[in-house]
Amino acid sequence: MSYRIYADIIIDISHENLDKTYQYAIPEELSLSALIGSLVVVPFGLGNRLINGYIVGLSNEPKISIDKIKPINSIVEGAPLIESHLIYLAYWIKESFGGTMNDALRTVMPVRKAVKAKEQKTIVPIKSNEDLSLIYEEQNRKNNVARVRLLKSLIGKGNLDYDEAVKGLKISRPTIKWMIDNKIIKIERKHLYRNPINKQDRELTRLKLNYEQQTIVNSITRDYNDGKRNTCLIHGITGSGKTEVYMEIISEVISKGKQAIVLIPEIALTYQTVNRFYERFGDRISILNSRMSDGERYDQSLRAKKGEIDIMIGPRSALFTPFKNLGLIIIDEEHESTYKSETTPKYHSVEVAIKRAELTGAFVVLGSATPSLESYQKALTGEYKLYTLTKRAKEANPPKIWVVDLREELKEKNRSIFSRKLKCLMEDKLSRKEQIMIFINRRGFSGFVSCRSCGHVMKCSHCDISLTYHANGKLVCHYCGYNVKMPKLCPTCGSRYIAAFGTGTQKVEEMVRREFPHARVLRMDTDTTKNKGGHQKIIEAFADHKADILVGTQMIVKGHDFPLVSLVGIIAADLSLYAGDFRASERTFQLLSQAAGRAGRDAIPGEVVIQTYHPNHYSIIAAAKGSYKEFYEQEILYRRLMQYPPVAHILLVLITSKEEDKAERAISHMGEALREYLKTKDLSSHLIGPAPAGLAMAKDLYRRLIYIKDEDYNVLIELKNYLEGYFNFSSQFAGTSIQFDFNPMTAY
Repeated sequence: MSYRIYADIIIDISHENLDKTYQYAIPEELSLSALIGSLVVVPFGLGNRLINGYIVGLSNEPKISIDKIKPINSIVEGAPLIESHLIYLAYWIKESFGGTMNDALRTVMPVRKAVKAKEQKTIVPIKSNEDLSLIYEEQNRKNNVARVRLLKSLIGKGNLDYDEAVKGLKISRPTIKWMIDNKIIKIERKHLYRNPINKQDRELTRLKLNYEQQTIVNSITRDYNDGKRNTCLIHGITGSGKTEVYMEIISEVISKGKQAIVLIPEIALTYQTVNRFYERFGDRISILNSRMSDGERYDQSLRAKKGEIDIMIGPRSALFTPFKNLGLIIIDEEHESTYKSETTPKYHSVEVAIKRAELTGAFVVLGSATPSLESYQKALTGEYKLYTLTKRAKEANPPKIWVVDLREELKEKNRSIFSRKLKCLMEDKLSRKEQIMIFINRRGFSGFVSCRSCGHVMKCSHCDISLTYHANGKLVCHYCGYNVKMPKLCPTCGSRYIAAFGTGTQKVEEMVRREFPHARVLRMDTDTTKNKGGHQKIIEAFADHKADILVGTQMIVKGHDFPLVSLVGIIAADLSLYAGDFRASERTFQLLSQAAGRAGRDAIPGEVVIQTYHPNHYSIIAAAKGSYKEFYEQEILYRRLMQYPPVAHILLVLITSKEEDKAERAISHMGEALREYLKTKDLSSHLIGPAPAGLAMAKDLYRRLIYIKDEDYNVLIELKNYLEGYFNFSSQFAGTSIQFDFNPMTAY
């Protein structure tokens, strides 16, 4: 049999050895519906078992002998169709970040399967009330009681909800069928979307922008209308009204028939963000996130595809909303590490957003009070267009910030987690019926080792990264593998107060309740928000002043706006300051700045207490001053000295295996092959390792790694491609897996 069209299909199995396309013939009867992105069923392998695959290309030429090409079996009806540009985007993600094509396709398909539609069925009488009455009398004489009940209800009410008839009136389906067959009634069906947003009866509002805000909006919209598609960075202090600027830009874009995606870093931010967008845009917004049911996610994706909504809000996966006329992607709090995928392919949302915008004629707006060094450097060099907001939108003054030296607290015999200053201010705010947020940098424990007397931190002499305490009594560098024994006395001052530093949110909550027994306390962390709607319940309760104190991890300091919060207490800034990661100082500055920004956002003046063992660290000094520029100038010097991003780029190569010796051999072979390749190609990339990962074993897998540094990102892509080929076509890597991570956001 001859065919005119052939499809390149990727099989729906995530396995490196199947990371290739297979050519299938398209039968004539499927030729109109077999499109790029279609989910199809094909015979696969020697046994011709039926399996799903995606069409990623179409051609008129067979690549192999025609008698060896199998035909597509069928097309999966109702399956989400990936737009062709998303297929290309998946290919770009695979090439740029590693992983298989199937991994990339799964990434660009946040909704991968159709879900049964939810319907509202209504029984509608075809006959007039007079005719229904005659039929009623006839059925009553024949003692057809079920038909009588239904007819009586239809005469009295007219239209009748189908479920109400079946359950409430106890009407059987055969009874309904008889009445349909006799043309007495008909059934009308209405598709109901599972909507995760509670509709609200609100008058749509539009805030008046201040001069700074309006100037930025005018500039960006003018460029957009002139056909310019620059990536923009809005650097605005906390409370400067970036969201209002976003909404004005979105309003302009959707007025041109386009659609917008708004990315937020945390699901916890959805509640307040959605409320503000709903007040402006009404039902033309929706959300997409991992906490929604399959049905909700499918319905909102379908609404987006049909053009029934203009704006999609959500964390990272919302970036792949299947809008047909995408005009704008906004990434709020663009510095957040949650925008980096932790699973293969380990893409960064900012880079992928810019690529998707390029493919669709859209543009990207990034926003942050504390931009990532990467974005800020690009803005300074002109790659991004930089805008600045220097004033709070509601004319509120910046909070007063107190930096407390915990070494002095120890000298004064105060061993509580609350400094005297913080405790005094908490008592004062509670007496005034104002609200307090207590922020701890991370849930659980941090493994860095420091001295409580002098503040000395144990660091790696090779990488300038804090050493991490391990249960075997050793301090280990998670970059190069350097290790030393845990000292009994501080090597700087000789104090015995040297130990691993860390405390958890639950412990802090207990201490808050003990110190302030009459205060109403809420805790917000991954434990208290793991159930659906957990974030929203806590945020709503605190916003309604059903609690006086909110204790939590970093999810409480990102973007929330509580007018009654007048005090933010930061229990231990040091928990992120020495987290075994070259970005530790940057993260600390960002967290402290974001936390400080929660206080005094309205009429009530705000105060912030930063408790630290290192009050003279530049990130803490800059955060206390509210000076991003001062922090950037100090931090970029450190990055240049150590050749860390954004000055240079890093590629992490991670080998995992169930057998330790296989992992060791594999990483050793990788290291040797890399050095030989660099020498052959005369490349100057710098290798760190091989070494055990910081988490040397996880989920029964041994983990070994190599870091590669180079100023040229394309060189790292070349090395990734070489290593992928070397790994896939060499038998010495049997029983191992490989992962790549460009510019990793966390230490491994």
